[in-house]
Amino acid sequence: PLYTLSRYVTSSLSSTRFFASAAAIPTSVAQLAYLFHCKPVNFTMLRILAGVLCLLLVHAAEEEVTEARLLVQKRILNKFLVEGKDIIVDYNIYNVGGSAALDIKLSDNSFNPAYFEVTSGLLSFKLNRLAPGSNVTHTVVIRPLTFGYFNFTSADVSYRTSEDSQELQFAHTAEPGQGGIMPVRDFDRKFSPHVTDWLAFAIMTLPSLGIPFVLWFNSKSKYENIVKQFKKH
Repeated sequence: PLYTLSRYVTSSLSSTRFFASAAAIPTSVAQLAYLFHCKPVNFTMLRILAGVLCLLLVHAAEEEVTEARLLVQKRILNKFLVEGKDIIVDYNIYNVGGSAALDIKLSDNSFNPAYFEVTSGLLSFKLNRLAPGSNVTHTVVIRPLTFGYFNFTSADVSYRTSEDSQELQFAHTAEPGQGGIMPVRDFDRKFSPHVTDWLAFAIMTLPSLGIPFVLWFNSKSKYENIVKQFKKH
């Protein structure tokens, strides 16, 4: 490719169309193009240089993965978010690096105490060490005190990437996004078994069904008595 490029450059410089612009090019560039044009490129040397470059890139990549790298996920596990009912929040921490992550601290300040109550677990926790290739899960149960739309934002994470490093690495979890908390009366109207409603319906329909049944039963009893008397005679 370099040999073809040099031929194109030198042919352009030698043509009358680009002669004026070639005069303005520095002598070193013109000499380099002339050198490439006159002498074919040593492809063996290029292969050696490419191999050395690949080795350097691989070595740099290996050095990068020797440090700890954390991927942190925050999820809302409930299918429906309902006022006054528990919501399960799940935090997953994955170490995809080559070293153990140290002094891990996760803090979630997205749940305002005026709107949410923590019923189980902690919204801030610490972990001394997380080995490479391993993961840990932390679960918190909260209870919304009111209904409406809320933006579930990310939690903050800090950790050290190796034993030798004293500098903290900061990260954020994934954001679950906006979610609507349903009023409990709407949820009960859609998904509850409606036992009270069915009981009230039964009481209301009992007279309309019971009175005809009593009349029919009395008539049936009288008819059967009359039939029995005729059979005796």
